Amino acid sequence: MARYDRAITVFSPDGHLFQVEYALEAVRKGNAAVGVRGTDIVVLGVEKKSAVKLQDSRMVRKIVSLDNHIALACAGLKADARVLVNRARIECQSHRLTVEDPVTVEYITRYIAGLQQKYTQSGGVRPFGLSTLIVGFDPYTGVPSLYQTDPSGTFSAWKANATGRNSNSIREFLEKNYKETSGQETVKLAIHALLEVVESGGKNIEVAVMTREHGLRQLEEAEIDAIVSEIEAEKAAAEAAKKAPPKET
Repeated sequence: MARYDRAITVFSPDGHLFQVEYALEAVRKGNAAVGVRGTDIVVLGVEKKSAVKLQDSRMVRKIVSLDNHIALACAGLKADARVLVNRARIECQSHRLTVEDPVTVEYITRYIAGLQQKYTQSGGVRPFGLSTLIVGFDPYTGVPSLYQTDPSGTFSAWKANATGRNSNSIREFLEKNYKETSGQETVKLAIHALLEVVESGGKNIEVAVMTREHGLRQLEEAEIDAIVSEIEAEKAAAEAAKKAPPKET
């Protein structure tokens, strides 16, 4: 194997590109990120590490805006994310300037995935070590969308999905609990999914919601704490109901 993992452009005999697989491993070690699509809202949530005491926590952001109607969350290497986000923002503005219309969510997803794929077959470069969740509203139909891209350059549309650390556990939770929701219920589902893997509760969660009317809005810590308390109260009530002795008939 050692001969085949040194160059990005060389396949191993069994058809693997090891550098791409190593990039996927970098994603799996990154902070968890989750995206949920509702009927009138899309929600992004990420696990954030506690900031160092003297660090300005406002600079540590994993949810960013690409355009007025599109946002992105990522898991993996922050430096790679910064480069990819800047390229995507330039493409959004270039499209507005050239076509005089905003990009669709699928268009910018294809652009990001194409850029990631390009870095898997060129000499002298390495793959981007991050996976992205891209959400937004179609500027023509107003329909919400959620897409995921990964370091190999593949992309796909989802109703709800997760990436990063313990993403399989979050995805299993979403598969069991997802249903078409709107407004606050969609936000609660995204936070509940993150709480499956985030141990310290709301203080280590960053959440942003996007609506067609108001665009992207980061939730304040107090808002997240209120939803976390509500979820924990529902869990406690469900546990109490299970332990309660059955009523005699």
